[in-house]
Amino acid sequence: MILLAAALAAAPVAEVRVAFDRQGETAVATRGLADVAAGRAVTADDPARVASVSKLVVAIAVLRLVEAGTLDLDADVSDRLGWRLRNPAFPDAPISLRQLLSHTSSLTDAVDYVLPLDAEPRVVLGDAKAWDADHAPGTYFRYTNFNFPVIAAVMERATGERFDQLMARLVLEAFKLEACFNWDACKADAAARAVVLYADGKPVKDDNQAKKPACSVTPARDGSCDLSKWRAGANGAIFSPQGGLRISARGLARVGRMLLNGGTLDGVRVLTPASVALLSAPAWTYDGTNGDPGSDTDTGAVKAALHCRYGLATMILATPRDGCGDDPFGDGRQRWGHAGDAYGLQSGLWIDPARGTGVAYFATDVPVEPGKRSAFTPTEERLARGR
Repeated sequence: MILLAAALAAAPVAEVRVAFDRQGETAVATRGLADVAAGRAVTADDPARVASVSKLVVAIAVLRLVEAGTLDLDADVSDRLGWRLRNPAFPDAPISLRQLLSHTSSLTDAVDYVLPLDAEPRVVLGDAKAWDADHAPGTYFRYTNFNFPVIAAVMERATGERFDQLMARLVLEAFKLEACFNWDACKADAAARAVVLYADGKPVKDDNQAKKPACSVTPARDGSCDLSKWRAGANGAIFSPQGGLRISARGLARVGRMLLNGGTLDGVRVLTPASVALLSAPAWTYDGTNGDPGSDTDTGAVKAALHCRYGLATMILATPRDGCGDDPFGDGRQRWGHAGDAYGLQSGLWIDPARGTGVAYFATDVPVEPGKRSAFTPTEERLARGR
């Protein structure tokens, strides 16, 4: 009994896994509770904050705007922002959407990227600590969440639309998804079914108490939450473009099916095949000196690189290079997609184009343990492989 209790205590609170191919779902598995206090079992349709998998969904919207001629991947984003975005150490080097999406912009997360409603990235990014003073834009990979609030600001300035509503129009409605960024654009019944995120058994995010949050963004510094004061591009951080997508595992599987099908889903074209190919192509490949590849240093686990190849908001797995730990599947096959890790949740959306298969998953209150074969945790390795 003691061993059983210990095993249960070490298990995630909830797990959902949806396997799919080009035609549809092939297997669905759920376990645990979406809300412990309510005793509500998790389902494949319950929306969860999927952390950095959000970045891939944002990239889909960016490429839709590129296809429409609204945005240019290689233009200086300062032209859209209406203010000069520069690394103070490299004032003559412009910064592009391609660099922001591929984490080669020279921005860092040394300053807080979770900004209140009345903050402005322009002011925050005027701090030299926000920048890598040793590497010019385009020369070095450093995984940086702050890239995505800047991307959101560019998208807002280019369209005049609020980021969460723009994401709904460009992507989420096209997938017929009950999904949103930071709850405001979701219906109340979706927010009521939120998957609560836990860390060490305690709720840390989206404990919605079966209702829609009164304030879906980080309030202003005076505590107010008046979204009518939104101004295009003034604060692209408030809807958490770096990780705030609330979507079900079943919804993520629909995104994966679109990518597997070269940009179409159920007969509706979302992206061109050329844009899908651009997403999946490495924009950066680790050569041993040209970036910070990351590793599981928090647990003293496998000292292997988590990032060895990165596209436009996509992780490309199973890099054939010594020291790379970017293969949670453990079979050496090249897949692409993105992982997520925040507030005790871990998630993933991965597709294998050669086999025409994929998997979407998340787990909450994931034990912090070293991976057995990669820089991913054992929970991610198990959910990736379906074992």
